Amino acid sequence: MMTKSSYSGYRFPPEIIQQAIWLYVRFTLSFRDVEDLLAERGILVSYETERRWVNHFGPMIAADLRRRRSKPHTIWHLDEVYLKIDGRLVYLWRAVDAEGEVLDVLVQTRLTSAISSSVESTTCASDWRTGEPSSPIESIASSAMRF
Repeated sequence: MMTKSSYSGYRFPPEIIQQAIWLYVRFTLSFRDVEDLLAERGILVSYETERRWVNHFGPMIAADLRRRRSKPHTIWHLDEVYLKIDGRLVYLWRAVDAEGEVLDVLVQTRLTSAISSSVESTTCASDWRTGEPSSPIESIASSAMRF
């Protein structure tokens, strides 16, 4: 995951730091709950130390996970559903790749002509997560309203 030197200077081994961060993020526990869980296993660490670990190592772990995530397929399709949200009828657009991973979601109150006319002719030629050009739905409806 991360280099051993990034954990140098810390009292606890990297495995304990990573376990505390994983418990906090994965199960949406409070820092005090994580403190109690670690104390049950004989590891005495304060909730404030856990907060510092999450603030320091959390972004690095998240970036590492994003790097290792598989790239979406170049083949995708656009789903359109008309549904009622809070008493209002709205269009829900979802760009879904070949494996069923949702790439982007757009909710709008009305069907614009820009979307309806270009849905059939638009394709995604590049990996939209790299920022070039943009997400599939945004390439179809750049002027649509987002909620």
